[in-house]
Amino acid sequence: MKMKVLWAALPILMLSAQSGIASSMSKGVQTPLYSVSPLIVKKGVDSTYPSVAGDFLVFSTGDGTEYRVERVSKHSPASASRVMKTMVLNEAIRFGVAVNDGSVGYVSNRTGPIASWMWLGNGESHAAIAHMGGFSGNAAPFHLNASQDGKVWCFDTSLQKLRQNTMLSEFIKNTNFELSGQAWRTYDSDNFRYKQGYNNTETGKKNKFDAPVLYVFNRVTSQLNMIPNAFNGTLSSDGKHVIFVRETNGNYDLWMQTINGEELVQLTDSKYADLEPQFNPDGNKILFVSNRAYGGAVTKTSLYMMDLKSYKITRLTNAKGATDGGPAWLDDHTVVFHSNRNLKKPQSGVGSSWNIWQLKLK
Repeated sequence: MKMKVLWAALPILMLSAQSGIASSMSKGVQTPLYSVSPLIVKKGVDSTYPSVAGDFLVFSTGDGTEYRVERVSKHSPASASRVMKTMVLNEAIRFGVAVNDGSVGYVSNRTGPIASWMWLGNGESHAAIAHMGGFSGNAAPFHLNASQDGKVWCFDTSLQKLRQNTMLSEFIKNTNFELSGQAWRTYDSDNFRYKQGYNNTETGKKNKFDAPVLYVFNRVTSQLNMIPNAFNGTLSSDGKHVIFVRETNGNYDLWMQTINGEELVQLTDSKYADLEPQFNPDGNKILFVSNRAYGGAVTKTSLYMMDLKSYKITRLTNAKGATDGGPAWLDDHTVVFHSNRNLKKPQSGVGSSWNIWQLKLK
């Protein structure tokens, strides 16, 4: 297996958001920018991080005692689901990823150290996504993502031994409600645990953790590339480009490059945090999460869309006090995401559970 470390630096691409993005929100309830409605609601269960490919919608679930991944038809999400069931005591299954043919990628601790697996879509066969020996004890995969055909995968991890050991032990534990819907906080020393108050994510804030790395693995060629100071990766449908989050001087921005490390471009340059990017199937737009409208407040995030040709940014959600995250494309005109919005008052209230919502762009 080849290991390639990608180092590159190109000029920053300065962007400006459209008028819907503001430095602060009005105290009153705002009219939604686009039509938003609940899509998947499971009583007593948190549903997070939807992933869409082919005819399938995959998402992660947790009820405080068990963590699993489920697959449903994207055309009828309320239909019966296929559940990635645990096989051993104290097993947790997280970070579900949809693939065009119905296969489902996920991360599990069933063999000891956590490893990435793929259920092949039928029967009971599960394939290792990457060579098991390469990730036992020294590169545990988090935040899994894939090209839609399942040929190229990416995941991030910490190379800081103490931090990695903590992440491994926390993988099977009952995750705090807040953290289960904000996986990006794993690598932020001020926000990786629940507490009563947080420092805003903004330029100049010191992160005491070493920067994570992003691995990109080609299942066809078995080549493994490593991108330093990168996480939250998303792959284009053809597997040729990757967009990721990079932290610089306390701030989180989006960057894009080819898989082989060329054409590195900084896509956003906000003072606050831009996170959880997701390519559309055509590769010409992305969704992402940001707290830029809330002055960097950790638990207040909205969804945004960027056109990768014009670099125009459009704000999609503006619910007061809500944490919107994990966006994915259900189709060309529909976005799915998880949120802690109140089901009865989605623009003005927050609840104590995560549900999957849909947003209509037209």
